[in-house]
Amino acid sequence: MPGYVAAIVLFAALVHALWNALLKNSGDTRLTTIMITSAAGILSAAMLPFLPAPSRESWPFLTASSITQVAYFTLLAAAYRAGDMSHSYPIMRGTAPLIVASVSAWLIGEHLSGSEWLGVALICLGVLGLAFRGGDIALRHRTATLLALANAVVIACYTLIDGLGVRRSHAPMAYTLWIYVLNGSVLLIWTLAQRPRELRDYVRGRIGVGLVAGVGAMSSYGLALWAMTLAPVALVAALRETSIIFATLLSTIFLKERITADRLVAIALIAGGAVALRLS
Repeated sequence: MPGYVAAIVLFAALVHALWNALLKNSGDTRLTTIMITSAAGILSAAMLPFLPAPSRESWPFLTASSITQVAYFTLLAAAYRAGDMSHSYPIMRGTAPLIVASVSAWLIGEHLSGSEWLGVALICLGVLGLAFRGGDIALRHRTATLLALANAVVIACYTLIDGLGVRRSHAPMAYTLWIYVLNGSVLLIWTLAQRPRELRDYVRGRIGVGLVAGVGAMSSYGLALWAMTLAPVALVAALRETSIIFATLLSTIFLKERITADRLVAIALIAGGAVALRLS
């Protein structure tokens, strides 16, 4: 993977961890999710008239991606309600790249070398190690674990869909913005039909947070999609999950979670995987 592509993906990972920390630290994860996706959708709609439209060949992928990402945001909020971010987040983000790497050869024709597989495996092992520290934590957070595993499958699905779709779009930025217009609209309409007063009251005083997190979500995923036009989807998906390192630091600083010895080992594995991908 070219050095500049790896650097952009690492920056996207940092941004991704930042907006997820804002989500977890909110009062109501579901309403905050809707606020963030709605803000991203509104901002995206405002920018689209100034960009070339994605090609027709990419629209079926856009539609499929929007459907799976609505499921992603719904499961994300549910997992964060059911358990700690430090448990659910690593399971989602550590399992999805393994799924993508396992199926990408026969599904999209991208075969990984031995060193690339090593990099993917080290990152995923490190990420998953952060979730399953403490032996019985999976049993104590059974619901959160199941929700996170389900969301890992969803993440793998939309990653593969978008990896193929963005390459056919010939307009990575517009493709990304359309994703947020579509899934933001669906989630907002659904919430307005179910909890209109709660959403209105919740957004008051939090508009700034929604806009910042919305820009973060758009930027992070947009940069990852751009990288997928230049590098294998599985490698970008794995390297993006170095966001867990940043998420761990944020959890330590803002959520007062300790960095223990097993966390340090996991972080070392992730860093080693990132180096292996860069050198492969």
